[in-house]
Amino acid sequence: MIVSLNPQPSMSDFVSLMSRTDLFLNEDGKKRPNYYMQRNGRPLEEDVKAALDICAQGTPFEGTLKKISGQKFPDIVAANLYGVEVKSTKEDHWTSTGSSILESSRISGVERIYMTFGKLGGNPVEFLSRPYEECLSGIAVTHMPRYLIDMRLQKGETIFDKMGIPYDTLRLMDDPIAPVSQYYRNHLRPGQRLWWTGDNVEQAVSPTIRLWSNLSPKERKNYIAYACVNFPEIFGGNYDNYALWLTSQGVVDPHLRDQFSAGGQESLYLSDGSTYRFPGIYRRVKDNLFLILDFLSQADSSYFEEKEDIRPTPLVSPHKLEHWIGQISQFSKVDTVLSSDALYTLFSEWL
Repeated sequence: MIVSLNPQPSMSDFVSLMSRTDLFLNEDGKKRPNYYMQRNGRPLEEDVKAALDICAQGTPFEGTLKKISGQKFPDIVAANLYGVEVKSTKEDHWTSTGSSILESSRISGVERIYMTFGKLGGNPVEFLSRPYEECLSGIAVTHMPRYLIDMRLQKGETIFDKMGIPYDTLRLMDDPIAPVSQYYRNHLRPGQRLWWTGDNVEQAVSPTIRLWSNLSPKERKNYIAYACVNFPEIFGGNYDNYALWLTSQGVVDPHLRDQFSAGGQESLYLSDGSTYRFPGIYRRVKDNLFLILDFLSQADSSYFEEKEDIRPTPLVSPHKLEHWIGQISQFSKVDTVLSSDALYTLFSEWL
């Protein structure tokens, strides 16, 4: 990181400095392509600092640039007002993964930032600087959400244009991840789900992945009951949406269908006292009545929270239970009347 000690040069001074630095780096890149092809990360920051030193001569920034260690954003700070973030690629294109959208390490007081990008692959080596917010095309997720860089973006094509939220508004939010995840959630196609955020923007997502076989018995019961409540299509044999959601919770099950269908058919009583044999998934309802009621009692049952083994009897409105039973009967391969009758009989003491 580089800091300017000169007090408050104007924005036009800073823009001029960045233009001259681009010209210098591009000329130097033509003269020393092999040198720059070996540079990236912190070494390239040193190269940009050296270029800025030269280009700052005769400007308000002359002699004021200083390298500072530490993981800070941006890499270069001028006069405590302006910044330069240095990024590069070894390929022959103008795209890369950028910095975290959280900007938790941003230098206090820095208001305007430029991106200086080195395209170190191809011939010739090239450099380009642009206002930071004008070259961020989208979001990618590594260990945290990060911006995607595209130095050739046209006006109106940034992630901020797509979201309808200005960069300075987003970066100053207490939780910038929430509107980002909501934007991507609104643009999901059928069969897609965000793996890096929950269905609810308040919901935490597991950073680890586990096999179903490694879950505790209580965890399995919770996931099965939750599936019965929130993914009624599984009663018709469609596990796609549930499988995607389960993955977002950090759980992978290569034998997902077996968790609901194994064990053969289940005999359930009907209201007239007779019995009828139902698919094995109805056994899961019978075995998890209390957990299912507990999920249904939530204001938003789509929010997953593991339930304790001993809790007070959940209060579920008859209307909500009726709606859920209707959904199951709609998807079930069993006759709608029989399915509804059997489920009402199971839950009769709470109706």
